[in-house]
Amino acid sequence: MNVTQALHEQGQSNWLDNITYSMLDAGQIQHYIDQYSVTGLTSNPSIFDKAIGSGDYDDAIRAKAARGPKGEELFFELAIEDLQRAADLFLPIHERTDGVDGWVSLEVSPLLAYDTQRTVAAAKALYARADRRNLFLKIPGTPEGLPAIEEVIASGVPVNVTSGASSSTRCLLSRSSRARERDRT
Repeated sequence: MNVTQALHEQGQSNWLDNITYSMLDAGQIQHYIDQYSVTGLTSNPSIFDKAIGSGDYDDAIRAKAARGPKGEELFFELAIEDLQRAADLFLPIHERTDGVDGWVSLEVSPLLAYDTQRTVAAAKALYARADRRNLFLKIPGTPEGLPAIEEVIASGVPVNVTSGASSSTRCLLSRSSRARERDRT
């Protein structure tokens, strides 16, 4: 038993903080799931920036760009394709653990961090496009992100708050979550 398997046996959820087209094609992510008890995958724009800069995506970028998408739209097309494949790999874990593990993440554009309504719209649209129940959206923990997080969660979209959340923002999120739980019971 290796260290990550031992950690998993003790209840630790092990997440991979990386994704590339070549990792998916080579079966490397499945290998991490099988051999290292990896139970989830996180991504962010810098991870994809590094992956896209590797050259693995050159053909896909050319083909997609010829159809029209550019800039951020092109980025999200590539990211969603990879994350759909990853989500499918993690789905058995998600089902086996009743949603505790088996998640993959996609971050809404950091350019929207201070725009509540555009963050809400982007999160809902990305979740619908990805069409994977074990994908959650990462939303920045800014003051404008707080109402976006609440609205997106209320709409049924799974959310993770990204770094930058102050202790007061985390406290407000916690209170809001508890109030929402009380309302459900």
